Amino acid sequence: MTINELTAIEVNPTGEANACVIWLHGLGASGHDFEPVVPALNLPAHLAVRFVFPHAPEQAVTINGGMVMRAWYDIIDQSLDRKIDLSGIEQSVKLTNQLILREIDNGFDPSRIILAGFSQGGVIALEAGLRFKSKLAGVIALSTYLADEKHVPVGNTPIFMGHGTYDPIVPMVLGKKACDLLSNNGHAVEWHDYPMDHSVCIEEIIEIGQWMTLRLSIN
Repeated sequence: MTINELTAIEVNPTGEANACVIWLHGLGASGHDFEPVVPALNLPAHLAVRFVFPHAPEQAVTINGGMVMRAWYDIIDQSLDRKIDLSGIEQSVKLTNQLILREIDNGFDPSRIILAGFSQGGVIALEAGLRFKSKLAGVIALSTYLADEKHVPVGNTPIFMGHGTYDPIVPMVLGKKACDLLSNNGHAVEWHDYPMDHSVCIEEIIEIGQWMTLRLSIN
């Protein structure tokens, strides 16, 4: 995968924004996937949050028969001890870092930026958000896992993790293991699970909105 920068959908508040959420979609989706979530989060108007929904690059995905689709990295297999496309993840982390730096150039302090992601996007959100040179306001990791369980970043970043108890794509055991590893390395992880499959639900969206409000109200 070779690409210099990501294109994205932007949803801006009325008036000047004073916080930013960058939200990464899952495999085969696009930046439009989570765009409808914005009003459902029910964020207070005074937070004036800008949302950026980037499109992953298009590439062949091994597990889907080599079909070309939007993906943050290749998926080689779905076993619990799956082989991970670390080079693809590294490239997407670099592209995500560029987005974060662009928003900093736009005037947002890192403490006013939240990085969110679902599934594949959650993997990138954790990798990029927890290793970024400055501490972000927080990371939201939904229905996802850690790409490298042997080298977990140390820090104290607030993290919201949500997962479906019936998830057949990313088994909840992977998400819970990531939660435990991150907690053991100092991060303030808030874990939530829901009776759903590999998806999101309104209860989860409401709780994400409450978490965002808290994080952006104290920074």
